[in-house]
Amino acid sequence: MQLQHLLVNGTGYDRLRLLYLEQMGGMAIPMPKIFTVFSILSMASLALPGMSGFVAELMIFFGILTSQKYLLMTKILIIFLNTIGIIITPIYSLSMLRQMFYGYKLFNTPNSYFFYSGPRELFISISILIPVIGIGIYPDFIFSFSVDKVEAILSNFF
Repeated sequence: MQLQHLLVNGTGYDRLRLLYLEQMGGMAIPMPKIFTVFSILSMASLALPGMSGFVAELMIFFGILTSQKYLLMTKILIIFLNTIGIIITPIYSLSMLRQMFYGYKLFNTPNSYFFYSGPRELFISISILIPVIGIGIYPDFIFSFSVDKVEAILSNFF
């Protein structure tokens, strides 16, 4: 399960005491900060450029294409399966966003503070957003930590 889903699930349960997606809805207006963060993190999982998911997908595709270990048909099959995942991910994420934040409102809340995003949620959200966007913009920072170890592993196999 992805980290942003855990963030919103925990925040939603803490505020609403609801567990099921079909019970939630209409949370975008009373919880705009959480909605914004969750939307940005959902877009990151869709592999949009400038976010960490894009770098991860690009590394997978280039790694498969440049690998000399696999035959051409195996490469095509792996890329085809990855492409199916890339198509299914937006369907899942966007439908979940629509249901949670714009779906039919099934709950009644008398107090507006019930939906307030406190410093705890904002700190966790920013702590997750900074690496997601940072890795998407400048992935060499992360690669510099692992290049020696990856080269050592690759030297054992090739």
